[in-house]
Amino acid sequence: MTEIAGIDHIYITVSDMERSERFYDVAMRALAFRKNSFTIGGDRHVQYYNRHFGYVLRPAKSGTIHDCYSPGLHHLCFRVESEVDVVSASAALRAAGVEATEPRRYPEYAPDYFATFFADPDGVRLEITNYRKERRDRHDRWNENES
Repeated sequence: MTEIAGIDHIYITVSDMERSERFYDVAMRALAFRKNSFTIGGDRHVQYYNRHFGYVLRPAKSGTIHDCYSPGLHHLCFRVESEVDVVSASAALRAAGVEATEPRRYPEYAPDYFATFFADPDGVRLEITNYRKERRDRHDRWNENES
């Protein structure tokens, strides 16, 4: 069986490309992403990428506002190595003018869950969390506990 090794890219649709590009230029630069753009089917796409995956903006085809409690994407969570990195990412976002929450522990999610949250102009919820013990164990002990 082929194992999926990671996420290659994530596409989100945005209601206003210029407004969203301004927001993501600031937010993704603060998180050390690079940027390029390309056209598909006559529509300009903007991609922010790092060594691991791409995050692509494309224009929406309808004017419906994103509702994270409707079927579809609720939120997207980026993972960093440590709690210190969550604090650093949050500080970089806030220094760049992005309204990110103060990083804190969320024991209701997991004992070592530490995160910051922010949202894009269309209300897409984004999160940055630490690489928690449960996730590390899942990765490191994958073959020990086959389910």
